[in-house]
Order: sequence, then C-alpha cells, then structure tokens
Amino acid sequence: MSGEHDRRRLAVVTGAGRGLGAALVDRLAAGDWDVIACVRTPRVPAGPGRVVTVVQDVRDPVGAALLAAVGERPVDALVNNAGVGAPGRPLAECDPQSILHAVDVNVAGPLRLTQALLPRLTAAPAPIVVNVTSRLGSLSAQAAGEFAGRGTSYAYRISKAAQNMLTIALAQELAGRVRCWAVHPGSLTTAMGVAGAATSPERAADRLAELLDSADPASPRYLSLDRSERDGPALAW
Repeated sequence: MSGEHDRRRLAVVTGAGRGLGAALVDRLAAGDWDVIACVRTPRVPAGPGRVVTVVQDVRDPVGAALLAAVGERPVDALVNNAGVGAPGRPLAECDPQSILHAVDVNVAGPLRLTQALLPRLTAAPAPIVVNVTSRLGSLSAQAAGEFAGRGTSYAYRISKAAQNMLTIALAQELAGRVRCWAVHPGSLTTAMGVAGAATSPERAADRLAELLDSADPASPRYLSLDRSERDGPALAW
C-alpha cells in the first residue's frame, strides 16, 4: 500500500461536494491522483480507495480529520475551490455582514488551508496552490466597465479581488517553493453560474486537471479555463 501511495500524487480539493469541486475530484481520481475531498457534508467517494472524503468547512480552523487524512504524505496540489457569493443588491440594501462572510470563505478559507498544509506542500517536488477565482474580481476589468449592469454583489466582487491579492502575497512569500495560481473557471453551468453559461463542470475539471500536470514555474499566474477568454494579469488587476 505504501508503495502505491509513493507513486501517486496527492491533491486536496475544497468545495468538493458539488459543481467544479466534485467534478475535479472524480477527474483526478480517474487518473493518477489520490484525492482528499473537503466537503461540508459527507459525499460518496469516487473510485476504490482513491478518494478520502473529509468534513472540513473552510470557515473553521483546519481540523484533525483533514490533517490525519494527509498524514505524512506530501501534498502535490491544493485546490482552494470552495466559494460563496451573495444576492446582488444596491448600496442601500447591501448587508455589510454578507461581505464579511464572503471574505471569510473566499479569502480566509484558502489562507487557512494553505497555512495548515504548507509543511506537506513543501515536501512535494513541484507543489502548487490553485485559488479558484473569478474575472469579476479584476479591478481593471471592473473599472473599465466590462461587467457593468451585471448586478454582481458587492460581497462577491470585493472578496474575489481580495482573493487575487492573497494569491500574489502567497506567491511572493513562497517563491521558489510553492507555485500559486489564480484560475478563473469560466462561465459554468452550476448553481453559482450566470445565465447563459455554457461550460460544464466536467469540462472545466478536465482543463484544470491538465493545468495541475503543467510544469510551468510561473508564480503567480492568472488564467482562465474558458479558452475563449483572455489569460494573464488582466484577470486579476
């Protein structure tokens, strides 16, 4: 058993109960990865022995169950996919608490996971942290009015912009040790997706799995899983 584990890479995926997270767990487990799937409620594992499901709310301190599931194994990839939005409201109706909640999930959540798993990430030969972001967190795109009239919540835009800054901060501190990427998944046909979305979670998961195989040393890196959209700093600045 230990020999098999030595040959297989390990990924930790948050928000794995549905949507892109669930699709990515299935995709990685069907390949050459072992996966720890972090969910808020238990999920049936996909694949014999290749997926360990752990109840871990990213708003909470990283618990003993997740740390035990990782054990002493190197973590090759941490995918901070768990995220939350809020209903779009004008300023007069905006609840500041919704912004604090979104920042807790979308920013402090990835920080908690990266902080707790850093010793295991740095034990891997080419570790990567992927923060699943959104083009709606791009300061330059928003300032240019590219998404004006969409009605996206203050909470989502502010928290995703802050998450992009987290990716920069992590990349600067962990330079040469852990690659840190911000990935926009595209317009997904999920519960959080927008009207007219055309990319299935499964297709996005295939593309994200390909990225996890990339040897690109760039850090930070910004890119979109929707190949019809631009990559690069414009997604973040």
